Amino acid sequence: MLIGGGKPQGNPPPGGPAGAPKGGLQGGPQRGPQGGPQGGPQGGPQGGPRGAGELVKNSTTQTFMADVVDASHDQPVIVDFWAPWCGPCKQLGPVLEKAVREAEGAVRMVKVNIDENPEIAQQMRIQSIPVVYAFAQGRPVDGFVGAVPESQVKQFVKRLIEASGRPAPESPVDQALAQAKQLMDAGDTATAGGILAQVVQHDPQNAVARARLARCLIAGGDAKRAKQTLDAIAPEKLKDPAVAGEVGAARAALDLAESAGKAAGSIEVLKQKVAGDPNDHQARLDLALALYAAGNGDAAVDELIESIRRNRTWNEEAARKQLLKLFEAFGNADPRTVAGRRKLSSVLFS
Repeated sequence: MLIGGGKPQGNPPPGGPAGAPKGGLQGGPQRGPQGGPQGGPQGGPQGGPRGAGELVKNSTTQTFMADVVDASHDQPVIVDFWAPWCGPCKQLGPVLEKAVREAEGAVRMVKVNIDENPEIAQQMRIQSIPVVYAFAQGRPVDGFVGAVPESQVKQFVKRLIEASGRPAPESPVDQALAQAKQLMDAGDTATAGGILAQVVQHDPQNAVARARLARCLIAGGDAKRAKQTLDAIAPEKLKDPAVAGEVGAARAALDLAESAGKAAGSIEVLKQKVAGDPNDHQARLDLALALYAAGNGDAAVDELIESIRRNRTWNEEAARKQLLKLFEAFGNADPRTVAGRRKLSSVLFS
């Protein structure tokens, strides 16, 4: 099965990438008496050690059969076909290696430089790179073309591990992120922020950790540090839809926090203004922002929807735009977003 990121060449055979031969290399290195390639003792070219304990290794035409086909009978092997001149290969390689190492030995990775090993590329029918194959039980079973986002790479590795009958291990970073998310959902942003700060210290390039840490900082009233945390995220990280969603939600929360800080008056004062003049849309908008800042997102949604119901075009649809920003900050799956969108639809199409 191909996952996105590049244009496949032809139709993929069942269980493998486009054009993959079903039985490994044809006419490639022959297996020796003990299963190793001819030309040296079992497991290594010219008598060298195979390095069976390595999670990531380089392979050649001479060692491919042992490194990939034979080894895949013991555990899944991911093969990364690359070349030094290939820019996307340089992006994908480290992401693949990271995912394999986080799998803690459940899979292994083999890198093949097609410039130095053109015979393999020819027999695997590789027409563009980067291309990745997954081998199990001596044959290719899955793969993809192109430098796909990290979240898709992790899904690819997880799927491969689970197909082998093993539970996919969760990395310590992923465990920490999950724990922090549970704490955030429970309203304990202080503890969650402490966990996320440790993750960022360990992995400064972890954009999801940075986005969630920013949200914790916003909840704690530190919008300045939240902005610095978000600004440190590398732009290329946003190519991953999962990361882009997390960062977008954090930036929406930051914008709302900054707008709430500028809202004129306390909640009670604003409620009185709205009660005195229900069509004072600016007061209602400020009230919604103040309610959001106070942690009452449901009430903020209701005030904005009421403003839209009364005059949806006021100030270039300011209430609707602010409501959509709230939804982005909550997240698409959040119950407040789901209920709010339903209410908005009933108002717009009534």
